[in-house]
Amino acid sequence: MIWLALALLALVAMAPLALSARRTAQARGRREAALALHRAQLQELDRDLADGQMGPEEHASAVLEVQRRLLAAAEAPDDTAGGGGGRALLVALVLVPAAALALYLVGGAPGLPSIRHADVAAEAQARGAQEEALIERMRAALSKLDPKSDKAREGYILLGNAEASRGNMAGAAAAWGTALDAQFDPTLAAETAEAMTEAAGHLTDASTALFRRALAEAPPDAPWRPMVEKRLAGAK
Repeated sequence: MIWLALALLALVAMAPLALSARRTAQARGRREAALALHRAQLQELDRDLADGQMGPEEHASAVLEVQRRLLAAAEAPDDTAGGGGGRALLVALVLVPAAALALYLVGGAPGLPSIRHADVAAEAQARGAQEEALIERMRAALSKLDPKSDKAREGYILLGNAEASRGNMAGAAAAWGTALDAQFDPTLAAETAEAMTEAAGHLTDASTALFRRALAEAPPDAPWRPMVEKRLAGAK
């Protein structure tokens, strides 16, 4: 089935080129275009004479000049492509699908079975359940430690990282906040305040106060300082 689908897609993609290749009209060369132009000029001169816009002498002189140019154009070499454009399109019709097939065979895996959307959703759900179980075990282990200890502080930082990685910014802010209670760190405080802001959808009094304390205690060259200053400036 995969090869039939690929063939159908190739036919649909190359259909415009196939239609172009079947056109009988070809682009004119410079000689043919010049001849057509000069013949049109002669017809225009005849109309001007008939309408009285030029006299017979002026008409005769202009016709003589155009006829001279017409003879010169007729003697010029013909540079018409002679169907080269159509041949190029036909070559493209063969080469483009062949190149696409070669690329697919190199990087694709046509022999692998297809995966149903339900299977993908079930796998994602199972993975989410495993992450939730792991986080619950981390919380249970941390609850048995002294929250002011260095080991507990490191554990709450890891817990906050895990919550942030799955998009639970409120949980991340809560875990990081517990780590800050054990030992204040300006960088962690800025991350916690940002998580609080994202969870609430706007700056709160608590996140604003934490941002300000982080700025006050951070070194002047802290890389996150401009971001925090911009965040606070936008809240004014």
